[in-house]
Amino acid sequence: MGLYVETSIRGGMDELWERSQDPAQHQRWDLRFTSIGYLPRAEGEPQRFRYATRVLPFLSVDGTGVSAGERHRDDGTRVSALRFASEHPLSLLAEGSGYWRYVPGPDGIRFLTGYDYRPRWGRFGALADRLVFRPLMGWATAWSFDRLRLWCERGTPPGLALARAIGESVLRALLCAAALVYAPTAVALLVLAVALLLPPLPGTPAARRCLRTPPGRTPASAPRLLSTLEPS
Repeated sequence: MGLYVETSIRGGMDELWERSQDPAQHQRWDLRFTSIGYLPRAEGEPQRFRYATRVLPFLSVDGTGVSAGERHRDDGTRVSALRFASEHPLSLLAEGSGYWRYVPGPDGIRFLTGYDYRPRWGRFGALADRLVFRPLMGWATAWSFDRLRLWCERGTPPGLALARAIGESVLRALLCAAALVYAPTAVALLVLAVALLLPPLPGTPAARRCLRTPPGRTPASAPRLLSTLEPS
């Protein structure tokens, strides 16, 4: 898979599963989506869904997908897989697939994802994806995973976590601006370095707290469940 993100969450497995699998709860913490909703399905069929992401105040990009999950496995882990696609003309993402794994351990639940997608718009789309979109998607996934962790571990509602992140970013920007205007050059450079390098407060979501590559040298592999899903 092209993108990989992993975090460790000290919380209950059932709670984590519900907050990541229930669309109403999922859309609260995942920065990549504005809305997610299940579509009607027949008994025994994989679950199809529709998603939307607001890119401008009056513009949303939408798409559809299909997912399936294994909640009860012999080794105590859980897994879900999905395929997704968008026919929206402004969506750089054409189609893709991914998975989530839930691995219980002594220090918490390893919650990880791997996913990849095919961009559209030919060479321009491939370049835009490599330079801008793919790094942004990786950061947004990691930041969202940490927001979910704070919700499960500290009980911090996702909306409050976002407000804290915005407030802390604004405060750092104001301090930098004040230092550039009023402080000597050496002091201003020091303030800029501290503002950029100082980790966010413990209660503020941060992408840097998540792993962005699989641990060890073995690439993460997609679950067999993914092969059972037809393209959305």
